[in-house]
Amino acid sequence: MKIPPRCMYTAQLVGTLVSGVVNLAVPWWMLESIENICDVEALHPDSPWTCPKFRVTFDASVIWGLIGPKRLFGPGGLYGNLVWLFLIGAVLPLPVWILTKIFPDNTWIPLINIPVISYGFAGMPPATPTNRACGLITGTIFNYFVFKYRKTWRQKHNYVLSAALDAGTAFMAVLIFFVLQNEDKNLKWWQTEIDHCPLASFPTALGITVRGYPVFK
Repeated sequence: MKIPPRCMYTAQLVGTLVSGVVNLAVPWWMLESIENICDVEALHPDSPWTCPKFRVTFDASVIWGLIGPKRLFGPGGLYGNLVWLFLIGAVLPLPVWILTKIFPDNTWIPLINIPVISYGFAGMPPATPTNRACGLITGTIFNYFVFKYRKTWRQKHNYVLSAALDAGTAFMAVLIFFVLQNEDKNLKWWQTEIDHCPLASFPTALGITVRGYPVFK
């Protein structure tokens, strides 16, 4: 990209200031205006407002503050085996590095970036399979097929297209809210379904009894 440094800095500075104000003002306004927005039990069943990231933050504060990490991640804890992931994360890049030395002519092996792949999983807990599927499909099309067969087009338009998709999603969310949801008109179609899979609500905690599912002991 040939973008003048001053224009780049100005765009980043203005974008940071605007997004900081908007990201604070909008959630504040939503919490004050939408009744029971973060109360899953009291919320309307067709309402799309579920506060997934806030629930993740709340759960994290309970785990690390109220309960304590030792009872969850210590010996005998429910998630004690997750500690092994620190060791796995340190070892995973080694096979990729070894393969690059054994097969130096293969250009796709150095493209395997374990930290990037691992960080991609970090955003999965609050998201639905629909979100991840759309991202995987779009990323595969433009970062593999378009990059391979239409490299010149990608160099010219991919950055603008990415910004356009993000902006279009944000504008459409605002438009749908004010035109439909603010008028108590809820959209109900296949895309508004959370998972499209009954196994998504499968209880995995020990001792939890739900009709139709086995109980883990």
